[in-house]
Amino acid sequence: MSATTPGHPHAIIRAGTTADIPQLIQLGLLSYGQYAPLLHEDNWQKLRKGIENPDMWHSIIQSSHSFLYETSGDVVGMAFLLPHGNAWDVYPDEWSYIRMVGVHPSCSGQGIATKLTMCCIEKARNTGEQIIALHTSEVMHAARHIYENLGFTIERAIADRFGLKYWLYKMELPHPPSK
Repeated sequence: MSATTPGHPHAIIRAGTTADIPQLIQLGLLSYGQYAPLLHEDNWQKLRKGIENPDMWHSIIQSSHSFLYETSGDVVGMAFLLPHGNAWDVYPDEWSYIRMVGVHPSCSGQGIATKLTMCCIEKARNTGEQIIALHTSEVMHAARHIYENLGFTIERAIADRFGLKYWLYKMELPHPPSK
């Protein structure tokens, strides 16, 4: 999968590979690092340690449909759709879910996170998923706005993470009846 994106003539959305892990770590540190001032130092260090863990990225790339937004050879956006059958933390086995949506801070406000989230939703629909979910925190205002505008609704509050309130969002993916 590789497609050019309207409005960004030199940008493509493509699948990720393990060769992208160094760029994904850097993008993760930049995109999630903007929240570091809102976290207690201990919590930022825990989050940072996870982002810097190549094994985490290897696992997510191997088990997901990845969507990387690349412009001029640089990965500036990412999102990962985990299909059902990958129960994790707050996600039951029968749900698909989105993880690690991130955009380089210099590219925020350009619709990249929305495009990547829409890619995840479209892939989930096309592969027969019934439910797609994600979780996000109280400080990720832009992300919550995107998800709610795309049709995700809050399922419930989940346990605090990194000293922040988090919510589980869910979207049902109805499919047209078979003919």
